[in-house]
Amino acid sequence: MAMIPVDPSLAIDDRAIHESFVRASGPGGQNVNKVSTAAQLRWDVNATSVLAPEAKARLLKLAGSRVTEEGVLIIEAKRYRSQEQNRLDAIARLVALVQQALEEPKVRRKTRPSRTSSAARVEEKKRRGVIKRTRKYQPEEWE
Repeated sequence: MAMIPVDPSLAIDDRAIHESFVRASGPGGQNVNKVSTAAQLRWDVNATSVLAPEAKARLLKLAGSRVTEEGVLIIEAKRYRSQEQNRLDAIARLVALVQQALEEPKVRRKTRPSRTSSAARVEEKKRRGVIKRTRKYQPEEWE
């Protein structure tokens, strides 16, 4: 039983991941027409017990269109010419996505501007208003 380490406390069982290889477009010369080098990883996120429900929800949101309606995450890798490199690339992308989903987003705390900064803002607005008023054409002053 091989495990794919995600972080020190979490690993994905590779039996839960289904790998398949398909023909890839792109570089490879005649090889591209004969050999299935693109790797496809499928992992059922809803069925896994490795992730907490909050992390699953974040993962599904992060993955976006790469997740089917059944909750299966599909990662395609066709960057390299060799099957093994594409397989490793797909696994690395899966691990990166899961690591990103494990990070809890920071809670935004509402803040208010300080009294000094509000006063400075109002003062600057007044100063700008004075500058603009002096630019105005005032015919009674010209006579």
